[in-house]
Amino acid sequence: MDLSRISTWIFDLDNTLYPPSANLFGQIDVRMGDYISRLLACDRAEAYRVQKAFFHEHGTTLRGLMDHHDVSPNEFLSYVHDVDMDVLEQDVRVIEGIAALPGRKLVFTNGDAPYAGKVLDRLGLAHAFESIFDIHATDYIPKPDPRAYQGLCDAYGIDPTTALFVEDMARNLRPAKAIGMTTVWVNNGSERGDHEACASYIDIEINDVGAWLAGLNRELS
Repeated sequence: MDLSRISTWIFDLDNTLYPPSANLFGQIDVRMGDYISRLLACDRAEAYRVQKAFFHEHGTTLRGLMDHHDVSPNEFLSYVHDVDMDVLEQDVRVIEGIAALPGRKLVFTNGDAPYAGKVLDRLGLAHAFESIFDIHATDYIPKPDPRAYQGLCDAYGIDPTTALFVEDMARNLRPAKAIGMTTVWVNNGSERGDHEACASYIDIEINDVGAWLAGLNRELS
């Protein structure tokens, strides 16, 4: 595709700016299970079932816990994101590729900004983005709810027809495409990444962000 018109580059964070093989979410899953097990006084198997059911039904486990159990988002996020970042490795292709993109660059995540900042710092991307639009900024309405995408555009004055969104979960691209964004699906094997995948709302499919950025910048230069 001709992407010369793109002036705003929007990236998901987890399993997009780093590969799912890092298994950072494996640590987060364990801490979510611990939190839910204590909250509901249940065993780990039931906690896991609740965690995944809320994730699939509400977009995030947090949203389900807020709706059904009045959980404090700050308390929950602080606990589950207390993980070892040493599993993340810098990819010079991603660092240089994002730096070379013309225009604005943003992170759009269902996580929170303090956690995202730690991830970006570990990846060598601490200063690569203008801002992080996180779950607090969406008023805890997660992707793929269309209101989160409209909130992003409103907050930063983004014309979606000149914006591109890169995301590992295919279903999160549907609302972006609906408002006119160019969509890039990172089909890299992340958990339920291919759920509801459909060519009607995926413009570009890749499996390696670093390789894609390197080729893209050669085309744009």
